Amino acid sequence: MINFKELISVSLILFSVIDIVGSLPILIDLKKRGVQIEAGKASVAAFVLMTIFLYAGESLIRLFGIDVQSFAVAGAIVIFLIGIEMILGIRLFRDSDANTGSIVPVAFPLIAGAGAMTTIISLKAKYQAVNIQIGILLNILFVFLVLRSTGWLEHKLGEGGAGVLRKVFGIILLAIAVKLFKDNFRLMAEPFPAK
Repeated sequence: MINFKELISVSLILFSVIDIVGSLPILIDLKKRGVQIEAGKASVAAFVLMTIFLYAGESLIRLFGIDVQSFAVAGAIVIFLIGIEMILGIRLFRDSDANTGSIVPVAFPLIAGAGAMTTIISLKAKYQAVNIQIGILLNILFVFLVLRSTGWLEHKLGEGGAGVLRKVFGIILLAIAVKLFKDNFRLMAEPFPAK
């Protein structure tokens, strides 16, 4: 049953975790490198990934013998490397096919990253699945609009503005990655106390 209070809470939590506005400098940088970002393809891929994770996330990663914390740590490393790219102006991710940019790194890990996936699992313990599903859909619609407007937003920001944003958000991404790594690495180590 749809609960509007739950829906608003879930939507706002996911909005802050996905942070597509904060990912704008990355998207602009990808476009400058010639990566074709298809808004529809990236949005649908992210929606499908998040929906799968909503209903089968924990079971799916445990099927591969991976716990949620290990998954989050892996995502943190990818986010960290993207941040390094943005700050130093170097290229670590190389795609042989420019179209793959719509899926990696846009759909995953920028939109449906480790943070979003672990958040969805956490939300399931507190909120009804139907409200989380609608919250995911609302966020993906907003993501689609931002992805469609990347060129216009880049034009409004200008070369200098985009460069400054890229460096600032690169540092923020590094901080998010370090926090995600630290929190989840600590949880991974807890079952193995020092003797």
